[in-house]
Amino acid sequence: MSGVDMVVCVGKGGQRDLAESISRRVKAPVSDKIGDGLTLLVDREGVSLVGFGLSLRGDFSEMLRRLSDGRLSHEMLVKITKTSSENPLAVDATAGMGEDSILLAAAGYEVVMFERDAVIAALLRDALQRARRNPSLKEIVGRMRLIEGDSVELMSELARRPELIYLDPMFPERKKSGLINKKLQLIQKLESPCSGEKELLDAALAVKPAKIVIKRPLKGEPLAGRKPSYSVKGKAIRYDVIV
Repeated sequence: MSGVDMVVCVGKGGQRDLAESISRRVKAPVSDKIGDGLTLLVDREGVSLVGFGLSLRGDFSEMLRRLSDGRLSHEMLVKITKTSSENPLAVDATAGMGEDSILLAAAGYEVVMFERDAVIAALLRDALQRARRNPSLKEIVGRMRLIEGDSVELMSELARRPELIYLDPMFPERKKSGLINKKLQLIQKLESPCSGEKELLDAALAVKPAKIVIKRPLKGEPLAGRKPSYSVKGKAIRYDVIV
């Protein structure tokens, strides 16, 4: 987590014991009011990150349209990671808020998600818990497991070798903040763009999956300078694939 001041606040209808548990994880004090920097707000709706006039709460129900049978097969990531294996395992080594993980889970993968930032992990954990209560999402998120910690250190401890490792290291900050959506503006207060690119890629390669898929800016350099086996380009991003 960055040096931005943070508190955990119990809002209306929020559970005090949950706030205290999150407080210990993120190493921030519990407060009765919103802080001057960033605040993890625990209220009846769940957990949200607020600050600087912005608010972020994970909500997988917003992706239901993309997860429908008619649309899922058209997702670039799903096309690239299509497999005929039974019960395939995927690792999302840089999970963030889990949007790509849920696409993989909807496509049939068991997904292990690693998130090293305790605040983002708290938001993702809350989003997963609420999704499990949604009949339309319950089966999909049942295939998703969150591990809070650094994937560079922990990927080698997986019980079985994954078929796929997905890497989405945060892109470098854009100079014009107006180009960055609200979610990324807050997340960038917590995590800097990936600086350990070589360590991340080396850790993924050491696990020896069948395929590594890396999300990159459309005109960005390959991760850690490693030339991919092939690339698939979209309108704004590119997926580099190492087979």
